[in-house]
Amino acid sequence: MTVVGPFGLSVRDQALETDVQAGLAAVEAGLLEATKSEVPFITEAAQHLVRAGGKRFRPLLVMLASRFGDPYAPGIVPSAVVVELTHLATLYHDDVMDEADVRRGVESANARWGNSVAVLTGDFLFARASHILADLGPEAVRIQAEAFERLVTGQILETAGPRDGRDPVAHYLDVIAGKTGSLIAVSGRFGALMSGADESVVDILTQYGERLGTAFQLADDVLDIASDAHESGKTPGTDLREGIPTLPVLRLREMAAQGGDPADQELVSLLDGDLTDDARHAEVLTRLRAHPALERARRDTIQYAEDARATLAPLPECFAKSALEELCDAVVHRAG
Repeated sequence: MTVVGPFGLSVRDQALETDVQAGLAAVEAGLLEATKSEVPFITEAAQHLVRAGGKRFRPLLVMLASRFGDPYAPGIVPSAVVVELTHLATLYHDDVMDEADVRRGVESANARWGNSVAVLTGDFLFARASHILADLGPEAVRIQAEAFERLVTGQILETAGPRDGRDPVAHYLDVIAGKTGSLIAVSGRFGALMSGADESVVDILTQYGERLGTAFQLADDVLDIASDAHESGKTPGTDLREGIPTLPVLRLREMAAQGGDPADQELVSLLDGDLTDDARHAEVLTRLRAHPALERARRDTIQYAEDARATLAPLPECFAKSALEELCDAVVHRAG
């Protein structure tokens, strides 16, 4: 049993492990090749986050999904490069919108070179992803275009906030289904589609990716409150400090609106205050960690992960299916 990929995923079959590792290495080479430019400065900026590393969660899912067809089909590695390039491009844009200073343990592109360079570098990565897609055929282009539309729609919905009368939790789940679920769904879809898997298998792995992607983001929400810096690799309460309405905070607000607990009302008032103040931020973080809203958000995460696992039931038993099931466990473990 060997550990590969994000979260220490264990692969129980030597052949699968070897193929997955080889596939991810080919994706890494493809990312470096796709981010080269004749202009050295563009290469430096475009490879900034590639070289910073990352989980490569989406390429891993492409590799595992491809095991339900021909895992050596020529479109698999390029499609994995496409989804990771698209993901990286959104990070450049997200950091500008969030005014982030750090990404993956290194200085963010916008902090290093300014917002204009960061936005244009993200656009450059989108262009390179589109160039690769063109060789994968019109169906792949259409799938990616639809996913990108959903991704951008999710970002716009997040920026605009819920319309009057809309349940904020339902709105937020729509946001992350678009922002995160859509591209992870495409990862499962591309892996199965490019391998020539049956249409029913392609549909199953698309649905699996969508649900797992939502669980993945909800786990991040829980981690932002519950983890320490050593566990998560980022400063606890970052989203909290930046005023990003993650699920534990939304569940708290929901409970405060429904009940008459003065402590809930007081905590909401603290949340609505200046969380750039270190003392206030520390108090809110401590109280949220002990609040039932955090456990409710953790249960929501588990439910989406279990829904993803249940989606896999019709697939034949094999090591790849076991690995996909273990990804569900790994996501839940992050939020545990």
